[in-house]
Amino acid sequence: MKYPIGIQNFEKIREGGYLYIDKTDLIYDLVNNGVYYFLSRPRRFGKSLLISTLETYFSGKREMFEGLKIAELEKEWTVHPILHLDLNTERYATPKDLENKLDLFLKQCEALYGKNPDEYSLATRFEGVIRRAAEKTGRNTVILVDEYDKPMLQAIDNDELQNEYRNTLKAFYGALKSMDRYIRFALLTGVTKFGKVSVFSDLNNLRDISMEFAYIG
Repeated sequence: MKYPIGIQNFEKIREGGYLYIDKTDLIYDLVNNGVYYFLSRPRRFGKSLLISTLETYFSGKREMFEGLKIAELEKEWTVHPILHLDLNTERYATPKDLENKLDLFLKQCEALYGKNPDEYSLATRFEGVIRRAAEKTGRNTVILVDEYDKPMLQAIDNDELQNEYRNTLKAFYGALKSMDRYIRFALLTGVTKFGKVSVFSDLNNLRDISMEFAYIG
């Protein structure tokens, strides 16, 4: 039996014949009983693998789930546009580092779904790609954010920098509420609930499943 040590990609695990503990029925429950979720877990606790699994699911790749519980539950396998933001891959030593990271993410999204030159801020550009992704494909958008709190954790001993990151991310994530009509599903993960109240203060419909019994294991 091969163990997927250090592997965080769902398709790589499935194609490589690695051991996979099937909890895909819980994924089916998540996507069919809510829209906005927050999950807090320490590093190496499977957050990135969960996001990878959701990305594969919303890409409609039924063949990747053959023999798993969700294959018996899901009948449609609808393909949705997916906006996947991974904030883990940066040092965030200055406010510009976060701005550059978000700008790169948006440029990649805009290359797929188009851009509007009148969308001048990071937040309005995010709103625009969420809407255009849904309009272009005819399917509401899926948003997956890995390590939402990485910038603030990097600045844990610098209150001024932390406030800069918090204000930037608060406006950025606020797009999720303003674009609600175009969103099929959203999951944000992080190491802690650090700054959660202020960063997500506009998202009063965000369901925190971190301590819900069904999702603890």
